[in-house]
Amino acid sequence: MTRYIIHPLVVGLNETDQGVMTYLKGYGKRIWLPVYVFYLEGGDEKILVDTGLEQFMVPPGVAEELGLKVQEFEEALDSVGLAPEDIDIVIHTHLHNDHCENDYKCTNARVYVQQRELDFFREPHPVDHRYFPDLLDDVEVVAVVGDREIVPGVSVMLTPGHTPGGQSVVVDTARGKAVITGFCCNEQNFPAAGPCVPPGVHLNLIEAYDTIHKVRDAADILIPLHDLAVGRRGAIP
Repeated sequence: MTRYIIHPLVVGLNETDQGVMTYLKGYGKRIWLPVYVFYLEGGDEKILVDTGLEQFMVPPGVAEELGLKVQEFEEALDSVGLAPEDIDIVIHTHLHNDHCENDYKCTNARVYVQQRELDFFREPHPVDHRYFPDLLDDVEVVAVVGDREIVPGVSVMLTPGHTPGGQSVVVDTARGKAVITGFCCNEQNFPAAGPCVPPGVHLNLIEAYDTIHKVRDAADILIPLHDLAVGRRGAIP
């Protein structure tokens, strides 16, 4: 069985309100959210989960204070010995712009996305302004329907709610199954006791609630998509 090492690469930071992450909780608390690209090391193909932001601005000293190294996409890939053209597969958690702005640079990649997400991305509703259909122009898109193995040791699990067709990425590691969430959240969504807290931003609250519990139950190692601790810990596991 192929076992992977997951490298979280920070390619941006966004300042926002904790209530964006946690439904009906944390309003008024300002937080920083890392934007990640995840490199899955260990298989025959070079795999990324998301490609992040192309441009960002972080005030001086913020990244250092947070204990993060923030890099542009090419620089982040270079830190693990890669260039954009080396990438064979990109798996998207969802298609909000902060997860796919660098797709066009991965000129040799197949891009895996849920069909439901792709349909909404191509004709987005104005209530969700973070979809930009031209971001996938000239990209080889592979539409996925539901749960599916992508390559041995890496599969996707349909996890809608935050968006219509979010997918969480399940990765076999030496310490069990790591799950990169297909929706925006941080550690505050997963309290030590009691039910999980759905994302504060969602298009379907019931789906979001069911999804977050499905992901928690499936994971030996949980990787919340915008959690600060993920970037501080380095390679996973």
